Amino acid sequence: MMTDIRTTLGVRPIINVSGTMTGLGASIVVPEAVDTIARMLPQFVEINDLQRRASEVIARLTGGETGFVTASCAAGITLAIAGAMTGTDLAAIERLPDARGLKDEVVVLSGHLVSFGAPVEQSVRIAGARVVPVGQVTSAYGYQLAGAITERTAAALYVVSHHTVQFGQIPLDEFAAVAHEKGVPVIVDAASEYDLKGFLAAGADVVVYSSHKFLGGPTGGIVAGRKDLVRAAFLQNIGIGRGMKVGKEGIAGTIAALKAWERRDHEGIRARELRALELWKIGLAARPGITATIVADPTDNPLDRLQVNVDRELAHITAWDLADALAAGNPPVIVRDHEVEHGYFFMDPCNLHPDQEHQVLARLNEELDKAQQSNSIIATPLADRRKRRVASLLRWPD
Repeated sequence: MMTDIRTTLGVRPIINVSGTMTGLGASIVVPEAVDTIARMLPQFVEINDLQRRASEVIARLTGGETGFVTASCAAGITLAIAGAMTGTDLAAIERLPDARGLKDEVVVLSGHLVSFGAPVEQSVRIAGARVVPVGQVTSAYGYQLAGAITERTAAALYVVSHHTVQFGQIPLDEFAAVAHEKGVPVIVDAASEYDLKGFLAAGADVVVYSSHKFLGGPTGGIVAGRKDLVRAAFLQNIGIGRGMKVGKEGIAGTIAALKAWERRDHEGIRARELRALELWKIGLAARPGITATIVADPTDNPLDRLQVNVDRELAHITAWDLADALAAGNPPVIVRDHEVEHGYFFMDPCNLHPDQEHQVLARLNEELDKAQQSNSIIATPLADRRKRRVASLLRWPD
């Protein structure tokens, strides 16, 4: 048996039931991409020509006119916004983020101004633009979008994510119609979405995806859509995009991942994920204070997760302490805990290796048994947990 590379490097061999999170390595890269990357790394290639080949594949899979690969979805957002500001004016491209003389406003729904590991608005500011919020966090209407668009508006950004407010927002088709009536292009952040064609079909002019999430490619972003806007975004590589460049292996690996996506047994993968969810749900059914429910993805991706509700009085532990105990044990199991203050967390089976679903269940039972044996309810202050996370960041690399 091969030694786990993570052990060799001195990092923890975690089990990821959080999902396609960049901070955990995003996804299991598909074998086709791994092989392509290995074969490309020793070779030389004209990068712009390789991007042309990527464009052909991206256009076929997304229905867009053209596309290219960049460093990440966040980079793609910045480049797409910059392209909407400068067009193909090379002098303007070299001046950014100095946006004097350019349209420099980007309208975004207030309910979409979230963090995906960094603030959405920062991806806008890097281009030299400023965000114009539309509506309120929990409600937005077409007239508010129309009223926010001025002669300085370069683009309208729409974010599709489980992090955004999931009610009271303007649907994409209406958002696009209002923006287009005002002559403003629409850019969609679809970093972690399965649907490669629906957003352009709904009216987006440019869509940006992560290549390293559900696609199972290397770390990167995919920019797809209207040729003039994608070309202008691509040209940012001689300006602010220089620091967001992607290598030959990233482009080739993304091409391979896209082609593999066309051949993937999506139904078979979904069936395997559902078996893991059922295993966990049944395995937790008799646990005091634990209610496990299979729930659909909030942005309509064809996948489900297990929502684990924790009654601290009966389970003898809070949801966040259980999540932390799972992460601290052996093997470490990382759950999706972004809403844990409400007394629950999620478990996502999309990144499991064979048999890991059983290891996850064993770890859950182990930590729940420990909690039941505790003389008091395990309930550390949630505020302390938040402080520890910030302190841990500030201590890096220690």
